[in-house]
Amino acid sequence: MTIRNTLLTSFSALALAASGTVAFADCADPIKVGVLHSLSGTMAISETTLKDTMLMLIEQQNAAGGVLGCQIEAVVVDPASDWPLFAEKARELLTVHETDVIFGNWTSVSRKSVLPVIEELNGLLFYPVQYEGEESSRNVFYTGAAPNQQAIPAVDYFLEELGVEKFALLGTDYVYPRTTNNILEQYLTDNGIAAEDIFVNYTPFGHSDWATIVADVVALGEDGKQVGVISTINGDANIGFYKELAAAGISADDIPVVAFSVGEEELSGLDTTNLVGHLAAWNYFMSAESDANTAFIDSWKGFAGEDRVTNDPMEAHYIGFNMWVAAVEAAGTTDVDAVRAAMYGQEFPNLTGGTAVMLPNHHLAKPVLIGEITADGQFDIISQTTEVPGDAWTDFLPDSAVLTSDWKDLGCGMYNTETKTCVQLTSNY
Repeated sequence: MTIRNTLLTSFSALALAASGTVAFADCADPIKVGVLHSLSGTMAISETTLKDTMLMLIEQQNAAGGVLGCQIEAVVVDPASDWPLFAEKARELLTVHETDVIFGNWTSVSRKSVLPVIEELNGLLFYPVQYEGEESSRNVFYTGAAPNQQAIPAVDYFLEELGVEKFALLGTDYVYPRTTNNILEQYLTDNGIAAEDIFVNYTPFGHSDWATIVADVVALGEDGKQVGVISTINGDANIGFYKELAAAGISADDIPVVAFSVGEEELSGLDTTNLVGHLAAWNYFMSAESDANTAFIDSWKGFAGEDRVTNDPMEAHYIGFNMWVAAVEAAGTTDVDAVRAAMYGQEFPNLTGGTAVMLPNHHLAKPVLIGEITADGQFDIISQTTEVPGDAWTDFLPDSAVLTSDWKDLGCGMYNTETKTCVQLTSNY
């Protein structure tokens, strides 16, 4: 521990003694990091890797001296793809295990379940997956993509580069796909796509019978117009969807699919022979060429095995965890309010060669990448932007277009720029 951090920790210990907050002046106890990811159930295909990522990051940080000179202890729980159980496990992490921060969740329905608990107990959650926006909590840092960092650029690519004229919006039936598709329907309409040329369909988690839906998508193109699929299908339902596409003889040249929840980890369980050319939109791909990415991949394979791949939510955890470490060191304590204040403006190199910046709206500035699936289950990056600031409230829905989020200066997650008032505060603010 540096002299500066020792002094900060000592002063913090004095200031926080009355409230009972531990500032780790003597490291009697480890700093506890909660890991809240499904290790069983339909989302285990995606979330188990994120648990392993956190264990690797914590192991690396401990090898480098920990945080504030203290070791970090990972507290892993399994909410088992059960959305109410996420809330119970979050409460367990904060009250029973007394964790200092939580890294976790994948689906938005699980995040929505956890949100009241995090706000009630003034916990801190780092959420690493793309989501639908339309939310801003002072207790959550959203390190995945907002719609303007994934969904909107993907649609632009379909419109401008592929000449798609009809859209099939296929999603799993929960808040993320429904809200994202509401935004996209409006965006497509604004861009001249007729309502009858937009097909929307939702299926439950774990859905496996895709024959009828794929047939409906194929039928969209009977008039000769180019059809494209925007996929917000989550979890293991993707396996059945792509298998049915292949069985129907649908190639990317026929009907391109751009997915928002399919990355390298999901493809590792599929025969990608017939998926070559289909697309995904993320902020990171394993195939990105940078020294930082090479080092990250080497570390990951050394930790998890040579056959393991990396993906976008892993990079989000990598950025979020390192920013949290830096904020704790700057604050001299793990106290949530102090760490939150120290998070604003945190910068950390991303894995694609740029720099991630934490904004006052608790979102990151991130590049947007479009990748084509290759035969080896990787992605050929065919489009990449510079860093795009994440927007908590979309510009493409009238009620949201007037809202902004600024927890640093305005202290508000839903500030109406027309009335100059805070529309709604989180429950514990």
